[in-house]
Amino acid sequence: MSEQFFATCPRGLETLLAAELRTAGADLVNETAGGAKFSGGWDCCYRANLESRIATRILWRIAAGAYSTEQDIYRLALDQPWPTWFDAERTLRVSVSAIRSPLNSLDYVTLRVKDAVCDRFRRDRGRRPNVETHSPDLRVHAFLTENSATLYLDASGEPLYRRGFKQAKVGAPLKENLAAGILMLTGWRPEEPLLDPMCGSATFLLEAAQMALDIAPGLGRRFALERWRTFDRILWQRLVAEHEARRRPMTPLAIYGSDRDVRQIGKARENLAAAGLDRAVKLQCADLIELSPPAPAGVLIANPPYGVRQEDRQALDQLYPRVGDALKRRFAGWRCYFFSADKELAKRIGLRASRRQPLFNGALECRLYEYRIVSGALRDAR
Repeated sequence: MSEQFFATCPRGLETLLAAELRTAGADLVNETAGGAKFSGGWDCCYRANLESRIATRILWRIAAGAYSTEQDIYRLALDQPWPTWFDAERTLRVSVSAIRSPLNSLDYVTLRVKDAVCDRFRRDRGRRPNVETHSPDLRVHAFLTENSATLYLDASGEPLYRRGFKQAKVGAPLKENLAAGILMLTGWRPEEPLLDPMCGSATFLLEAAQMALDIAPGLGRRFALERWRTFDRILWQRLVAEHEARRRPMTPLAIYGSDRDVRQIGKARENLAAAGLDRAVKLQCADLIELSPPAPAGVLIANPPYGVRQEDRQALDQLYPRVGDALKRRFAGWRCYFFSADKELAKRIGLRASRRQPLFNGALECRLYEYRIVSGALRDAR
């Protein structure tokens, strides 16, 4: 029997998400801003959670209806058979988002949906689930438009970009699903050398190694759907076994990472080891300005820092031209990509970008700049 679902993702990656969902067996895939609607059986839902490198959450659509007041939304939620889907012992969180809703307070809508779920449990089971806002067992999502409300049960739990093994953190980290999407947008293939010369906590390197070894991103974590009363454990175990069997043997890959900060290299090593990928990726402490390419051609990908304080801004204004010079001198034959919210990067680096792909890192508008480095006059005439 076909069910209705919605997958969320970083804005700008909707087309990549839709392709993944079709591969997982989804039907009637319809891209929208920040995600995609789709239909499919439970095997499709399970596969999407296990396989998707782009999705943030997979939500099961359980009900929708028109509303004009908060009481209408309360009644819609009260009518749903929540006790058939999960037990009262499970902790719960309710989230509400909206576009052009006429209601004054989304916090009050959140409270009314929570009341409806708990009231249905009291009526049917004589007890209710407790609310937990930080690490709940289960999440209910409500989405409001101008006159309709849709209720979802979250099949993923923790966001899917939390792969389950990353230990060392850095400030303002790049989320794993956005990193995976950026790698796909570069057109990188596992047989090509890949270099991240500003690797930080190794997010690009981790995602690339998993792609190269065909490791499903969901194999190292748990999911909210495993706590549902309707969870099909036999189907789930079969899918997990299929993905475990598909993993390629661990082997050194043409994936390279470097950073001028030895502390960042230590964090990268820690994260690669936690994922069991430390033998697959080569790391070194080095500055991009002085770095030699590890191969005659390949893909360079970096998420450089960008400055908010004036002193940071001045340092970056000096750094970007030196980066452009280093690429020009030593990286002919490479496709180089920089992901940044800093609009000054394109002006200061001194190379003409062949592509500027808009993407969002959360609410922050960014660009993926492509530079195809060739011998000769690639410098911007300015």
